[in-house]
Amino acid sequence: MVRHIVMWTLKNEAEGASAAENAAEMKKRLEALNGRIDGLRNLEVGTEIVAADPECHVALCSEHDDENALDHYQAHPEHQACVAFVKKVAATRRVLDYIVR
Repeated sequence: MVRHIVMWTLKNEAEGASAAENAAEMKKRLEALNGRIDGLRNLEVGTEIVAADPECHVALCSEHDDENALDHYQAHPEHQACVAFVKKVAATRRVLDYIVR
């Protein structure tokens, strides 16, 4: 299994909405991918960040069958639609992928 973790800081305002509103929209769109992409076991998004260094506003943790499943998720049209929105509202992005044995 591969775990995929992403953390974003958001622009104060983008797409006519505040960072908090965009965080909620990101959560809704990304979590809607559950059950829609083969090889994606689970995806959750946190927007109530207790502590992060460096700071972030949104964190995603997803689990995939293997590296091929992660690649499939990354390229999937429904995920790419989420990516298009996120790129408009995010200021920074950090990512970590690792194998779980």
